[in-house]
Amino acid sequence: MASRDRQQPHWQPPTPPGPDDQVKLPPLTIWNTLTHTKTPFVPLDWRNNRVTWYACGPTVYDDAHLGHARNYISTDILRRILKDFFKFNVKFVMNITDIDDKIILRARQQHLLEEFKDPKRTRENDSVEDTNAKALAYYVQKNLDRIPAHSIARDIPQLVQSCYAPELRGESIEPGDTVAKIKMHINTVLRAAAAITEAGSSPKQFDPAVEDILLPYLDSKYGGTIDATDYSIFTKLTKKFEDRFMEDVRALNCEDPDVVTRVTEYSQQIVDFVNSVLTKGYAYKTSDGSVYFNIKAYEAAGNEYARLEPWSRNDTGLMSGGEGSLTKTSSEKRSEADFALWKASRPGEPSWPSPWGNGRPGWHIECSAMASEQFGGHMDIHSGGIDLAFPHHDNELVQSEAYWCGEAHSGQHQWVNYFMHMGHLSIQGSKMSKSLKNFTTIREALSRGIWTSRGLRILFLLGGWREGIEISDNIVKEGSAWEDKVNNFFIKMNDIIDNNDEIKRPEDSELASQQPNVPPVSRFSDTLAQAKENVYNALCDSFDTPQAMQIISELITEYNSADKKSITTEQTLEVARWVTSIVNLFGLNGSAKPDDGSIGWSGIGVPEHAKPYLVAISRSRDTLRQQARTSDRLLTRQLKGIVTPAEKGSPSATPEAAPYQEVLSKFQNDVASLEDSERLSKDILQLCDRVRDVDLWDLGIYLEDRADDLPAIIRPVTKELRTTRTEQAAKEEQKRIAKAERDKEAAARADKGKLSHHDMFRTTEYSAWDEEGLPLKDQDGNEITKSKSKKLKKDWERQKKLHEAWQKANTH
Repeated sequence: MASRDRQQPHWQPPTPPGPDDQVKLPPLTIWNTLTHTKTPFVPLDWRNNRVTWYACGPTVYDDAHLGHARNYISTDILRRILKDFFKFNVKFVMNITDIDDKIILRARQQHLLEEFKDPKRTRENDSVEDTNAKALAYYVQKNLDRIPAHSIARDIPQLVQSCYAPELRGESIEPGDTVAKIKMHINTVLRAAAAITEAGSSPKQFDPAVEDILLPYLDSKYGGTIDATDYSIFTKLTKKFEDRFMEDVRALNCEDPDVVTRVTEYSQQIVDFVNSVLTKGYAYKTSDGSVYFNIKAYEAAGNEYARLEPWSRNDTGLMSGGEGSLTKTSSEKRSEADFALWKASRPGEPSWPSPWGNGRPGWHIECSAMASEQFGGHMDIHSGGIDLAFPHHDNELVQSEAYWCGEAHSGQHQWVNYFMHMGHLSIQGSKMSKSLKNFTTIREALSRGIWTSRGLRILFLLGGWREGIEISDNIVKEGSAWEDKVNNFFIKMNDIIDNNDEIKRPEDSELASQQPNVPPVSRFSDTLAQAKENVYNALCDSFDTPQAMQIISELITEYNSADKKSITTEQTLEVARWVTSIVNLFGLNGSAKPDDGSIGWSGIGVPEHAKPYLVAISRSRDTLRQQARTSDRLLTRQLKGIVTPAEKGSPSATPEAAPYQEVLSKFQNDVASLEDSERLSKDILQLCDRVRDVDLWDLGIYLEDRADDLPAIIRPVTKELRTTRTEQAAKEEQKRIAKAERDKEAAARADKGKLSHHDMFRTTEYSAWDEEGLPLKDQDGNEITKSKSKKLKKDWERQKKLHEAWQKANTH
């Protein structure tokens, strides 16, 4: 039997509809962290198809990074599936943590740094040189304690190499995140030490290279002296980063929450919540005005602690981290597992009134109070990143269930029915996090083109919502390949629509009404029906998006390889509409809805203002290429019906369309200027290649030529196409270099062949030769040894071949 600290506590399944309730729920199961199994999803209010969902949001003290994107995109995908695929009425609430230890520290540090940078500063009397030196010593002592205390900046690089050799050589036995944190501190110290050493005794007023060591030092000296009643010191930081966070997640195409809650707006509700838990005997206050949850009392009443991660309940490192860096362990704390519900504020910390004195909420209590205010004593879903499972969510559970339990304390109250935790995003084996500084911010990744919103979402869809994802070349290639495949499929679908006059787009009318006399359903209709069923089953299986993505890919493969004569246009477009509905469902196409009847996603079309000119170029080019390749003797008079030169004084295009008009005019004039000759067909093909590979490519347009005399597809230049062209250019360059090397070697051989083998050894190195020119004696008159003579004979024979080849090549 499992030990108590590793046994999964009991979970009470919600009551499903009965046979007489006339309500049929989808066979959806969800991986539930409360059970660590897939459990059937039954919402509390199944009669009204209503789902309540609370998600832990950001702590707003810095820009969100790709690790956060992992959580919020995956959450957004699951939310979309619940409401748009399974048609649940979801109320989605997300909190903003706008006060906690990290925010207080960052706000104070930034406030003190601004004061330090002011030439008229009053707080810090030491010189910049002395302050930097002290800050370096403080940082080293706190984070890299193997380095001797009070080491000077110029000695730091050598001391780092000697004191942290195992970590630097990759030989440390410490866990990966521990090593990553050490390396982060090393980089911080080396950067600062280099700046301090270079500045010498006359440093600048402030050097950004020392900021990371200066901030904790200034806070250690003056953090407690700032006026914490001036809330603007803290709200200036949180308002800025909340706004930036919302900008970031919208850029990732995450839908806004239905309700956003902020900790600072719920101070009274939090105080009331804490007071209720205290009154019921599940908490105790300390002499400084703090209030702690009492784990022993809670478990003595028959309740379970650490229901999400029972194996972590004795992990003191996690428990300490959950209390925050500003919290000092109280001697009045009754157990290591007890945690703060209310923290008595110290100098330099913002505070709110309470029955126990001025203070601020503990980290875990905020979500309990805000979620309870929104949903009451029960909710369907609670979610967040997997790193929040213990202690944050486990502590949330016990304090909330203590709050909502009856006065008689009979039986455990189940506050949440389904806990969903999103997996980590890792880089080089370490979780991406702010504390490790191994992250790329969302806005940096998007603005620099490292990722696109769609590309990131595809990555997380392929990786699954609860599994950890390691950013590797393989998964990046897999995501790019999936996106390219769907992109090409949609481009072909749009081409079918654009080149079929009987078809109107879905927004104009129902496609079915445009297709009279549709032949009997082909086998491919069965293929599509099977794909639909398989995707439904995959999403019912705890939102198995990797499987759904594979099904879409396989369907496109089957379509691409199918005999198109056996598939009607309507059946083709039915496939396209369904694939579009699924990518829309997953949030891969902006604000488009799954049931809007559209085909394709953004980024596959060419600009509307360019279409008339691009169509004219493409159609005339298609005809010209066909003529040039099939005619035995092409004449310029045959071209007049295909392309006519642009007339002077023809109407000018709008400014945005002018570049496309110029390309069309140039193409028309270039073709019209050709003269009859043996190479007319070749000249036409060269002009056709140039307009495709240069003129239109430079405008971001590509004409994709096809076999069987099918018209070229007009499409935008994509990242895939640019990559392919770059790779082809690199291969051509390698071929050119290899040929140049071969030519150089051939030229060297030819040049060497000019020398006759009869004369090659007639130098001062020898004094006698035979009739063939082979040496008999060296320069001192000594006879050549047999071994050397054999070697010289081989060289002579090689040169003979070279010389004879040279003579043959130069004989006229």
